[in-house]
Amino acid sequence: MRIRCSREHLAERLAQASRAASTRANLQSAAHVRIDAGSAEAPAQLVATDLEMTLRVPLDADVEEPGSALLPAKIAPELVRALAGEQVELATGEGGVRVSAGSSAYTLYGLPADEFPQVPDVDLERAFETDAATFAEVVNRVKRAASRDDSRPVLTGALVRFEAERLVMAATDSYRLAVAEAPLASAAPEPLEAIIPVRALEEAVRIAGEGDGPLSVSIGEGLVSFGANGIWLSARRIEGQFPNFSALRPEGIEHSVVIAKDELLENVRRVGIVARQNTPVRVELAPGRLSLSARTADVAEGAESIPIGYDGTETVEIGFNHEFLRDGVESVPGDEVRLGLISSLRPALLESADGAFWYVIMPIRL
Repeated sequence: MRIRCSREHLAERLAQASRAASTRANLQSAAHVRIDAGSAEAPAQLVATDLEMTLRVPLDADVEEPGSALLPAKIAPELVRALAGEQVELATGEGGVRVSAGSSAYTLYGLPADEFPQVPDVDLERAFETDAATFAEVVNRVKRAASRDDSRPVLTGALVRFEAERLVMAATDSYRLAVAEAPLASAAPEPLEAIIPVRALEEAVRIAGEGDGPLSVSIGEGLVSFGANGIWLSARRIEGQFPNFSALRPEGIEHSVVIAKDELLENVRRVGIVARQNTPVRVELAPGRLSLSARTADVAEGAESIPIGYDGTETVEIGFNHEFLRDGVESVPGDEVRLGLISSLRPALLESADGAFWYVIMPIRL
């Protein structure tokens, strides 16, 4: 294999592809980026995978000798970016890949290209286009509620549902639940649903944000793929039963108040400085005011008070994990947050004014 291309372009493309490369010591072959240098009918591309997620990134290069090669994902992007010349030549030889530009000449030692893991093909026949900005907004609303505990794989993903001209997503770690929906300019060819790893959703948002075009989506039996700006991301679907999120929405809200989002968020952030991981933020809803306070023994304590238009006669006190509360308020779109409470031991509800986003948060006993 021998190719020539712009140093800046190659460095950018390597950095993009390497985000999918494996960092696990027992997957050395997947710790590389594969360069596929084809012909005019099969242009050059970079491929990286960790066996759960795969990225295919197009490469604008002059192919002098077709072939494939593996570059170590850990150092290749940084090295190429630091080379002296503006044009880079990559050529395979005995024992490695020679990388040269201007007065710079390096050899990267890697594995043979045929040891790279087999990666799944993108099912282009199933692909349809959706609005990238809408997709990104919905992902960003729910992603923080997903679990980071790999012992419960279903909760590490988000349920993604394409309905008739509507996109719905839900994520939960069993302590909080985020649900967001948005209208779509064009409907999917049929109702589709999949549990997709949050990491893959974040990467889909990232590649879509690197251009102005739509986002292509392909949902197959065991694989989901996203394409934008010539880049294709594929990820394994998470198998299992996602919780019935509609049934988890609190019913019988007895105390409800609408609060300016920015003011509430500023107060939550300040009180959160005092609260430690296991220290709850105390929220008190009383006639005319909402109070927030926290106390960490031998460290600090503090309180905030927000004037509100709540004319109920009862005072309700409830405790929350300050990070979960902050995440929920931050995720609400618009200028106002509707807070709904039942009692100090029942889940609370944060909701946008239009109801297109809602967030359930479990209380902490005070």
